[in-house]
Amino acid sequence: MKVAIVGATGLVGSVMLKVLEERNFPMDELLLVASARSIGKEINYKNKAIKVIGLQEAVNQKPNIALFSAGGSTSLEWAPKFAEVGTTVIDNSSAWRMDLDKKLVVPEINANQLTKNDKIIANPNCSTIQMVMALAPLHKKYKMKRVVVSTYQSVSGTGVKAVEQLENEIAGIKGEMAYPYPIAKNAIPHCDVFEETGYTKEEMKLVRETQKILDDNTIAVTATAVRIPTAGGHSESVNVEFENDFNLTEVRELLSATDGVVVQDNTDVNTYPMPMYANGKDDVFVGRIRRDMSQPNSLNMWIVSDNLRKGAATNTVQIAEYLVANSLV
Repeated sequence: MKVAIVGATGLVGSVMLKVLEERNFPMDELLLVASARSIGKEINYKNKAIKVIGLQEAVNQKPNIALFSAGGSTSLEWAPKFAEVGTTVIDNSSAWRMDLDKKLVVPEINANQLTKNDKIIANPNCSTIQMVMALAPLHKKYKMKRVVVSTYQSVSGTGVKAVEQLENEIAGIKGEMAYPYPIAKNAIPHCDVFEETGYTKEEMKLVRETQKILDDNTIAVTATAVRIPTAGGHSESVNVEFENDFNLTEVRELLSATDGVVVQDNTDVNTYPMPMYANGKDDVFVGRIRRDMSQPNSLNMWIVSDNLRKGAATNTVQIAEYLVANSLV
C-alpha cells in the first residue's frame, strides 16, 4: 500500500500526517508531495525523515491512494493524472464536489456508495461535514424541509497566513493580512468570495453540498458564514424545520447513537459545545438542542467541530480507511 499526500507542507496536509499516524493507517510507503519550492524539504513521519517530492514524480510512482489538500487548481490539473495511472484520489478542495460524476463523501453517511471505479472522490467542505453529521440521522427520522445556518468559523479554515494574522494582532505586531480587516476583537461576515447573488461561495457550499450528500434536492438551505477570532474549530447555529414532529428526548437519543457525534447538552451545569474543547478532536459536538417556539416541527441546535480534523484531514483518512477495508483499492 503506497499512499501520497499532495499538499503535505500545508496546514491540512500536516494534520493529515498526524491523523494517519494516530490511526496507524496501513501502508508500506508514504510519498510526501508539494509544490516546486518545497521539493527536497524533509518532514518527519513516525520518527523517520521523508523528503518532499514533486507532483510528476509522485504520479510516476503510481501510489494506490493520493490524499489531496493543495487547492482547487492543483486538484483540477493533477487529480486526473493520478487517476489515469490507477491511483484513487481523495480530494479536500472544492474542485470536484459538485461534479455529477464524483461522489461527495462523509463516511458515516454515504461511504456505501463508493466503488472501485471511483478514482476521484470529493471530501466535503468543513462546515458542511459537521452540519450533515448532526442532520443526517434527524432527516432520516423526521424529514427535513428547511435549514437555516449561521457559521462562526475559525481563522484556521483560511490557512496559515490567517492564523499568523490573528496571532500578530493579539501580540500587537504589524504583519501580512489574510483578511481585508483586522480579525482580533472582530467578526467578519465574509468567508470565501462573493457570488452575484450576494452569498459567498462558502455559504453556497453549505446549500449545494448538503443536498448532494443527503441525496435530497428538496431540502431548502440558507446560510450566513462568519469568520471569528478563534484559532481552531468551527461553530454553527442551526435551525431545522421538519415535515414531521419530533420528541426532544428522542432527538438527543438519535444524535447520541450516531457514530462520530457527541451530545453535550446540559444547561443546568452550563454544558454545551465550544471550539476550545473540540480543538484536536475528531467528533462533532452538538448542544443547545431545543424546540423553536416560533413555528411548528422546528428545532435549534449548536454544532461544533475541529475544522482541520473531522472537517478536513480525518474525514479524508476515514474515506481511505473505508476503501482499504472494503478492498476498493
